[in-house]
Amino acid sequence: MFSRSLYRLRNLSRHNGRSFYNSSSYFKHSALITAFQPLLHNKPYATTTQHAASTSSLNQTELAKFAAIAESWWDAEGPFKPLHVMNPTRLAFIRSTLCRHFGKDPFSVRPFEGLKFVDVGCGGGILSEPLARMGASVTGIDAVDKNIKIARLHADLDPVASSIEYQCTTAENLVEEQKKFDAVIALEVIEHVADPAEFCKSLSALTVSNGATVISTINRSMRAYATAIVAAEYILHWLPKGTHEWSSFLTPEELVMTLQRASISVEEMAGFAYNPLTGQWSLSDDVGVNFIAFGIKNSE
Repeated sequence: MFSRSLYRLRNLSRHNGRSFYNSSSYFKHSALITAFQPLLHNKPYATTTQHAASTSSLNQTELAKFAAIAESWWDAEGPFKPLHVMNPTRLAFIRSTLCRHFGKDPFSVRPFEGLKFVDVGCGGGILSEPLARMGASVTGIDAVDKNIKIARLHADLDPVASSIEYQCTTAENLVEEQKKFDAVIALEVIEHVADPAEFCKSLSALTVSNGATVISTINRSMRAYATAIVAAEYILHWLPKGTHEWSSFLTPEELVMTLQRASISVEEMAGFAYNPLTGQWSLSDDVGVNFIAFGIKNSE
């Protein structure tokens, strides 16, 4: 399925050293976004919560948002419904890229047997659990204590998932503990951190040499603004209002360059396409809104 890259990575490398935030396209759209700033930056959430010790990449406001809806992680019709619906497609990309990278059989029931994964920003565990069922030794971390408690309670319902090691901590803290993993996965997390560059450095530090890193996020495009914020939050009410801020999104080029500077080479990228008729997501070469990237940690 993924014999070729779904995004032209060669084109991304040509932007080496360029500041994408200073690009003409960014400023061209800034005026349009400015009119919506009062709406998009209202935070109808608590401003304090119990969480892991503050470190460089944490955004306290973002932590409070997710703490406010932590009990809804396993409600397939609740605030996290988009992630539940997207999860099979995210897992398809992970299974394909990681099996190919680690020389595993993608058709095996437990293709990740013998591999250590960390799910950074695991939330209630909706990704950690299927990874554990596919044989991986999974550590799930989240800076919000309520998320970890929900994840542990749900995992205990399944003998396989109960093997997941959940911790209320951060990637930076694991780096200080000198933890290493074969694959580091952070899905829909980087747009919520305070410092994406430092966050990627931590992900890199957690990855063994020639190990894998998988990140998914939302493109900072006008189409993403229209669909992921205006439509999803304010019209369709798929997500709580204020879940995302357009200015916090990264373009594919920015993500590739940020990871390169953290010693991770992006090898493959794909977009997620939503079919409103079926209500399902599929992988696409269109990275205009949601996209996912697979990278390899450079040899040390």
